Order: sequence, then C-alpha cells, then structure tokens
Amino acid sequence: MTDRLSRIFPYLLLAPAVLPLVYVSGVVYPYVAPKTFLLQGAGIIALSVFAYLALSGRTFFYERMRNRLTWVPAALLAVAYAASLWGIDFYRSFWGLFDRGDSLLTLTVITTFFYLILISSDSTLLERLVKTIAVVAGIVAAVAVLQWVTAALGGNAWFLPPVTGRIGSTFGNAAFLAGYLGMALFVILIVLRDASGFSRRLCQAAAALSLLAILFAATRGTILALLAAGGFALLFTAWKGDGRAKRAARYGLLALVVFAGLFFIFRTELAQSSFEPVRRIASISLTDGTVASRLFVWQNIGAEALRSPLLGSGAEHIDQVFDKIYDPSAIIEQWFDRSHNSFLDYFVQYGVFGLVFYLALIGAFAVSALRLYRREESGFMNYGFLFLLLILTYALQNFFVFDTPSSLWLLYALFASLIVLQSDTPAISLLPRQLPTAVPIAVSALVALLVIPAVILPLFANVFLTKGYLYHLTDVEKANAYFERGLSLGTYADLEYGYQAYDMYTERQAKFLTGQNLTASYDYAFSVLVENFNKYPYDARTATYLGHVIDTAPPDAAVDDAFDEQVLARAIELSPLRAQAWYMTTNISLRKADALPAGSEERESYYREAVKVLETYSEKEPSLPVPKYILATLYYALGDTATAKKRADEALPLYTESDVAAAKPAVKYYIAVGDWRNAARFLADMVENNPADYDVLYDLAKVTYLAGDKSASLRIVEKLRAEKPDIIGTDKNFMNAITEYEQTQK
Repeated sequence: MTDRLSRIFPYLLLAPAVLPLVYVSGVVYPYVAPKTFLLQGAGIIALSVFAYLALSGRTFFYERMRNRLTWVPAALLAVAYAASLWGIDFYRSFWGLFDRGDSLLTLTVITTFFYLILISSDSTLLERLVKTIAVVAGIVAAVAVLQWVTAALGGNAWFLPPVTGRIGSTFGNAAFLAGYLGMALFVILIVLRDASGFSRRLCQAAAALSLLAILFAATRGTILALLAAGGFALLFTAWKGDGRAKRAARYGLLALVVFAGLFFIFRTELAQSSFEPVRRIASISLTDGTVASRLFVWQNIGAEALRSPLLGSGAEHIDQVFDKIYDPSAIIEQWFDRSHNSFLDYFVQYGVFGLVFYLALIGAFAVSALRLYRREESGFMNYGFLFLLLILTYALQNFFVFDTPSSLWLLYALFASLIVLQSDTPAISLLPRQLPTAVPIAVSALVALLVIPAVILPLFANVFLTKGYLYHLTDVEKANAYFERGLSLGTYADLEYGYQAYDMYTERQAKFLTGQNLTASYDYAFSVLVENFNKYPYDARTATYLGHVIDTAPPDAAVDDAFDEQVLARAIELSPLRAQAWYMTTNISLRKADALPAGSEERESYYREAVKVLETYSEKEPSLPVPKYILATLYYALGDTATAKKRADEALPLYTESDVAAAKPAVKYYIAVGDWRNAARFLADMVENNPADYDVLYDLAKVTYLAGDKSASLRIVEKLRAEKPDIIGTDKNFMNAITEYEQTQK
C-alpha cells in the first residue's frame, strides 16, 4: 500500500492545477463552489497521504525548509488566524461563503500545498506541474476565445459555459479569468522555452490564445499589468540584450511609445469604440462610474481599517467594514465583500502585519526569481526573468483585482517550485525509527475524515439549496423540505441560505405566488433570516434582508412591528447611510396610518413619524432625490403643500439619471399637484425600465395627453391597441377624449 500511495501522492499535488477547468451545473455558484470543494478535498487527502508516508518512514526534502523564504507563507497564515481570532467572527472567517471560496480553510489548504510541493518535488514533478498548468491555461483560454466568437456571431454553443456580460470561460467572471491567465501566460512561456516540434506549436497557440482571452475579457487591471510587464521586458532587453534582440527591443519600445501617444490623442473617439476592451481602457478616468466607485472604496475602507491597523477585521469581513462607509450617492454597488485591491484586502482583514507578510510573499517570490535568473545566461527566456515578469504582472494586476483560490494556489505552487529549483538538499526520513503500522494508518485516517465536515457536508448543503431553488415557484412545500434538509446539516451554508431565501421571496415568490404557497414561502424566508439575524449580529445584509421580507409580508401574516423596528434599527446602526432600512422604517408608520380612518389625529401622527424618519435620512444624504420625493408626497398628504413643493423642487435637479426608486414617488406627487409634464417625464423612465408594464404605459398615455402632447399620447394608445387591447377601455373618459382627437387627425 505504501508504494501505491507513493505513486498516487504526486498526482494529488498536481490536482489543483486542473481545477480551473471545472465547471459543474446543478450547484449554487457553479463556477466557484465546485473548484473550492475539490481544492479543499484534494488538500486534505494529500495531507492524509503525506502523513501516512512520512510516518511510514518515506523520505522527503525536509531540509528545504531551512530556507528562510519558506517561512513567509506560514507567517502569513499565522497572522491570518490571529487576526481572525481577534476579529469580528472566527467561525465566518474560517469557513467563508460559497460565492467566493476564500476563507481561512482555503488559505490553510493552499499553504499546505505549498509545503507539500516544497518538500516532495523533484525535477519530474516540477516538469509535470508547469506542463499541466500550461495545458490547462491553454484550454481555459480556448474556451474564452470560443465564447467571444460565438457571442460576436449572436449565439452560444451548447458545449460552452453560458456568457453573462463579459466572457469568463470556466471561471464565470472576466476578472478571475484574466487574473489567472495573466500569471499562467508566463508558465506557458517557460514550457515553450524547451519545447520542440508539435509541443512547441501547442505552447505557441496556448500563449496566443491566452493573450486573446485576456484582451476579450476586457479586464483593465490585467491588460495594464501585462503592458507594464511587456514594457519592462523591452527596456531590459534593450539594455542588456545583444544583437538582433537588442535592436528589436528598441524598435518595440519606440512602437509602444507611438502607440501610447496615439491612444491618448484619440482617447475620446476610442471611448466610443464598439470593441469593448478598447472602450474600457479608453474610458478610464476619475469620472468613470467603476473607477469612481473603486476610488471611493479604497479611500474610505482604508480610512476605516486604520481605526484597527494592528488586528484587522478578520478573514472574510471586508463587507462589514464596507457597510460602515457605504454611501449610495458615491458608489454603484450595493454590497461589497472585496475592495478590488488585494493589498488593501490583506490590510483590512489581517492588519498591518498581514499586509507586511503579503508584501513579503511577493518580495520572496521576486528574490527567488532573481536568484534563479543569475544562475544562467541572461535573456528574455531566462527562467528567472520569466518568473520576475510573472510576479510583476501579479502584483500590478492585484492593485485592481483580487485573488481567487486558483490564482493564489498558482502563486504558492510556483513559489515552491522556485525554491525547489535552487535546492540540492537530500531527502531524509522524518523519524529515526520505524513506527508501528497502526500509527500512520490511524493518523492518516483521522486527517482524511476532515473531508466530511469541510467538504462533503457543505457540498450536500449546496446541492439541497440548489434543488430547493428549482422548486421554489412550482412546489413550495417540496422546496422548503429541501431547504430544511440542507440547513439540518449544520454547515456554514446557513448565511448563504438566508441570502438566497431573501432573493427568492422578494424577487419572485412575493410577485407570483398567492394563498398558502405565498404564506409558506414567507414563513421559510422569515425563519431562516431570523435565525441568521440572531447568529450573525454584525451582518447588515441579513438585517436589511429580514426587514425587507417583513416589509413585503402577505396580508394574512402577523407582523410584529416592535421586532421589525429592532431589525431595522440594527440595519441602520451597521450601515448608517444605506437607504432601504430608513425607507422600511418609514413604512412601519405608514402601515399603522393606513389602518386608521382618514382624517383621524392618530393617523396624522403616524404620518408625521414617517416624515421625521425621512427628514433625518435626507439630512444625512442630501444628494439623493428619492427621500425628498417621498417627503413631498407625505407633506402633500398632510396638507402642507408649500413644504411638499419645496422638497420636490429640491429633488428635481438631483434626478440626473433614470431611477425607478425616485420616479415612483415623483409620479405620485406630480400627478397629485397636476404637473403633467414632470409626471410624464418620470413615467417615461419607468416605462423604459420595464416596457412590459402596460399599466404604467397606459398612465403615460393619459398624462402625456394632459401635458398637451396629444399626438404622442395617441401613438402610445395605438401601441396598446396592438399589444394590450383589453386595457384600453378601463378609462372611458380618456378614451372618449383620445378618440375625439384621433378623429380630428383623419
């Protein structure tokens, strides 16, 4: 058995290199979760086999760990654990979530792979490693290019992963794809250096496909990082090269300068290009929405992290820091669990020591690459130089993106390979004498059993969540049964179950279900979110989601307003500028008011409570039109027309782009006061957002008529006659008026 495990062990170390190809439908997050489960499972099994072999007396290269550079990954892992123990919630830090796959567990597994590769590898294993990475990267790139071609032709091949937005190949995300290929490209070049014949042509094709895939993915961070690495390579060759290579590098530098100059000269025109990579690069500016969001996050999350610079928040708690600084007037995204800057991510999660050791890891990689470079003749295809370009690309692109488990494992595996290439220590046994056979078997078995809580149970929880999702509209009882089975496993998936329950209920079940099915859906969403509300008191997302579920409760559901206020108060405390919790707090008072007879003093008092809440939020967020338009409608309902007009007049110049959340209260106010032109403007935005909403379209026809544009109103009516004729007769007065106008035009 020992010999058999010795032959299997190297392939376990190579297993993560194949994981970028994995895409499995039938689970939540099919691009990420299967890769994570397999990585963690392979790491645990590899450690189990190593334990058996080491305790059985097999020799390994333990002396390589005398190299001080090898201590950096262990030091970073130790800091990550310490920061997480002192951080917000060690449980969440250790397990993470399905949608990222990052966690202390994943970092532990990747660090384990680093040391196993370090002490186990010989030249044969390293050759297999780089060749496997090159082949896998070439396939991933080929899939990406095929996705782009089929999308350009207006289709989608059945054998390719589906494309939503920019191409993501088997990663499902353009940034993840580009980040991985930006590193793997140099591994392909390393294999290319010594390849010949058919293998060389395959490597050349893989390199070309990787460059095309990175370009088509239109990830600006990786493209800029590769341009910088390419410029550095040209400068180096122009300085240290000789003969034709030196002249070619100088011409290349000149071409690069000319290209950059032309790019900046015609940048405005290029920003309108139909080719997305060019358009995205040309559109980079401080006013670009994505760039502005990133700068806001970097500045404010960094400032918030400086409040606890030594300890950090712990792994997987960037979103809690983000919630504190979230400002809807300054950022597009609602929820952020990464800063889109790996260096800032390490600082936020693990404090200054985490950042120092992450920089040390990159520095140690560069130092090892430089040492390797000095061992052979200089040149672009020098192994050490290619590794230097790789770490330069990695460091630069990680200013704009963040690691995935695949890219971080690749960094660690290549770092271990660099050290192995420069080591000539002999293999030795761990133990001075042979242990009884039962000892290695028992230890190995105990390690292998970790697969159950770490991989198997979370995998089943993911599968049950997926099965329930498939039935959440067609068979609520069956869906809830699957959800309960998944939750009963007691895994870290409970937080994900809460997020998915919220999405299913508010986005679909509350809209399409009725009666007992609707009530059962609400009860499940409410129960799982309440459980998470109590278990994760720091999570603003859970509190906000729970408040929204309560806010959309079915008519027959009993709503505890006191508990609702407690939930929303926590949501506001955790994320003070997030609008939803303020609006839902307002709705509590409005629900109470609507239950009372019109004109009663108590009804008016509840309206004034709602006004007070919204005035407070409007003072905190003076640049948002939504609260001001809601205030305008409330003041109008209270008979304070002057203040209502003042709030509406303040809101109107703030409405600079289409926003249904602002358009709905704006329409109510402008219709109430008879401002038909403004009502028509906001209704038009609502129609543009949802052209299939014929009720709103019909309202637009009537308001447009009242605004004096009878011809436009008639055109809308003609559209409704063709697409929704039954709605035409619901307002006889309007139909008489528009019919009379129609007769005059004949």
